[in-house]
Amino acid sequence: MSLSTALSIAQNSLLNTQRQTSVVSKNMANAYNADYARRTAIISSLAPGAQVASIARATNTALFRQNLSAISGWTAQSAIVDGLDRLQTSVNGVDNASSPAVLIGKLQEALQFYASTPSNRTLAENTVEAARQLVLGLNQGTSAIQAFRTDMDGQIATAVGELNQLLADFKSVNDEIIKGTASGRDVLDSLDRRDALLKKISEIVPISTISRSGGDTMIVTADGSTLFETIPRYVHFERTPAYGAATQGNNVYVDGVPLFSATGANTTASGSLAAMVQLRDEYANGMQLQLDEIARGLITAFAEVDPGNPADVRAGLFTSPSVAPAIPAGGTVLTGLAGEIRLNALIDPTQGGDPLLLRDGANFDYNPADLASFSDRLRGYAERLDAQDSFVSVSGTIVGQSLTSYSASTVGWLEDARKTAAGAAETKSALVIRSSEALSNITSVNVDEEMALMLELEHSYSASAKMLQVVDEMLRTLLNAVR
Repeated sequence: MSLSTALSIAQNSLLNTQRQTSVVSKNMANAYNADYARRTAIISSLAPGAQVASIARATNTALFRQNLSAISGWTAQSAIVDGLDRLQTSVNGVDNASSPAVLIGKLQEALQFYASTPSNRTLAENTVEAARQLVLGLNQGTSAIQAFRTDMDGQIATAVGELNQLLADFKSVNDEIIKGTASGRDVLDSLDRRDALLKKISEIVPISTISRSGGDTMIVTADGSTLFETIPRYVHFERTPAYGAATQGNNVYVDGVPLFSATGANTTASGSLAAMVQLRDEYANGMQLQLDEIARGLITAFAEVDPGNPADVRAGLFTSPSVAPAIPAGGTVLTGLAGEIRLNALIDPTQGGDPLLLRDGANFDYNPADLASFSDRLRGYAERLDAQDSFVSVSGTIVGQSLTSYSASTVGWLEDARKTAAGAAETKSALVIRSSEALSNITSVNVDEEMALMLELEHSYSASAKMLQVVDEMLRTLLNAVR
């Protein structure tokens, strides 16, 4: 080997070590950056010696796509869990203490006490007060549900705005990668930023990516709608400022196509958008339907029938301006009735009424002899609460149940959904963790490995520097000999 060749090898080695050291230093500086993919200097043989041919970025397309899918599923499931917890607390109270089922139980208990001493005005007032708390619970439950729907609608609008901004940012980064790839520039940092944007987008909507020539990437949703192709596709949503029980929420449109509708506590939704739409339209409306049916059942159970004309049926203790004086038919949903139900002013002492009319009748005189021990009506009310009636379930089917059992089933419906959702969240969380770990094992920086590699590079640098020094001494000796 000639001295010039040895000198060239030593110089190439120093340059290679310099570039490799730079790569290792950058890796270590980004060791705790979750969006950074480890870089590796690729060495190729080149006579004489070798050189750094390129800098490779650690990646695994299949694992990355699995991770995006897992993130979408877990984000949606977490939103369902949080939403159901909010509904349970705001409508039924902590430990369901203010649920309609509990309040109906308290009304039944008050009726039993009053029936045992029907002449006691205080017991009559206590019974009416128990009825007032039940009405208040239904009214506040309706208000809470509609406030929840309004809030969900606002969160949907915020998420849509964030998604459109992420797509605009994605375009900028994607354009950088395309231009950089065409000109041969280093685009590794841009690739990191693009992957980070894809993770954020997947939290909002489920996506899959299609790689195209020149470093370009296309994004489509899980149902096939195009989200990004050269330019972002507009995601549209028209927010509803306030919700009433009968208000229908608007759809989210991706490139003009409605967002996929999700179902179930173990939700079929992926991404927060679909989950929030599901909470707004499925669970909130389901809760409202059940409250409305309970309100209808109460009006029916406490209705008064003319003893001389059974066809003349009027509202008794419970009434509503939208139905009075008629009584709603069984198996018919009156949307928003739970928010309108009121106590009959003829019986309610706070409105100037007489609570003893609960015993004697507000519309018809059931106790013409004014018997102090008359309790037939009071016992009849208690029996009607346990009598079978026709109610509409959340699924839309007609079920034969008593009002007490139906109100209890509404609690069970929400609790079952919460339990299923929580279990599914644990499963989907584990899937995110496993997919993230698998991807991280390939792409993340291991500080110990980088430190070991840095030591090797230091040894290589020392050897190259020593070789350069030896060649320098030999050349100096040769020049001195020539002189």
